[in-house]
Amino acid sequence: MESRRAPRRTLGRSFVTDRNNVAAVDQGNGDGGPPPSGVPPEAPLKAPGEPGGGGLRRFVKGVSPGKGASEELLRRFQESQRPRPKPGEACEMCATLVPEEHSHVVNIDTRELMCVCRACYLLFAREGAAQGKFRQVPERYLFDPYFVLDQAQWEQIQIPVSMAFFFFNSSMNAFVAFYPSPAGATESLLDLDAWREVMDANPSFEGLMPDVEALLLRQEDERFECYLVPIDKAYELTALVRMHWKGFSGGEEVWATIATFFDDLKSRSAVVGLGPRGVAGESEGGR
Repeated sequence: MESRRAPRRTLGRSFVTDRNNVAAVDQGNGDGGPPPSGVPPEAPLKAPGEPGGGGLRRFVKGVSPGKGASEELLRRFQESQRPRPKPGEACEMCATLVPEEHSHVVNIDTRELMCVCRACYLLFAREGAAQGKFRQVPERYLFDPYFVLDQAQWEQIQIPVSMAFFFFNSSMNAFVAFYPSPAGATESLLDLDAWREVMDANPSFEGLMPDVEALLLRQEDERFECYLVPIDKAYELTALVRMHWKGFSGGEEVWATIATFFDDLKSRSAVVGLGPRGVAGESEGGR
């Protein structure tokens, strides 16, 4: 019987793979060159289930399956060739790749925002889906140019900076307030009575959805702007502040970034509100 000990170091057409399991070097006989003359090449690797199949194929990735490969093996091979998503680029429910602009749902129990594909996002369009554990983050933006708030109320609400966002936390059954800071979203102890007065004076935003929408306020000189935004947009502003803040006052870059953020917000927002109080009555009385 012929011994196979001599060519044992040769694995036929073996492959060296890189960290992504992609075939990087075709080694031939193991030393980078072609098989020595007079030594017949080994039979090609066979798929599991074929006579003599199995063997080394289960250890070799990045190689096309042979003609006799099963459908399951072909499927696994095709999946292995897909680019692996980077963190934040895949749906956190089904692992489908998602674009940079994608939808979110909120995990009500953990208060986490989850990146999802459009198909998974639509699963939670109905109120009470998944027994209310997950809620779809809406995609509406509203702006009331006649929002009513003065400096005394702002101080009574106890917000120490010029920006903050407010949302209704259904687990606490109360409004909560956060403001962007270099350390991230910082919670502010909210005077609920004072905030109730603000909401009563601004009925345009009384349809705010719990947990998934926020009122984003910004002070500009002596006036205040208010937007109803998806909750993820409020956290996006927080991330921008954290990324660009420098030194004690933040630096020019962060304030330019914030200005651009609010310009974009205003351009995409639908205008709501009835105008200054008393204007409609004065117009009717003057007819």
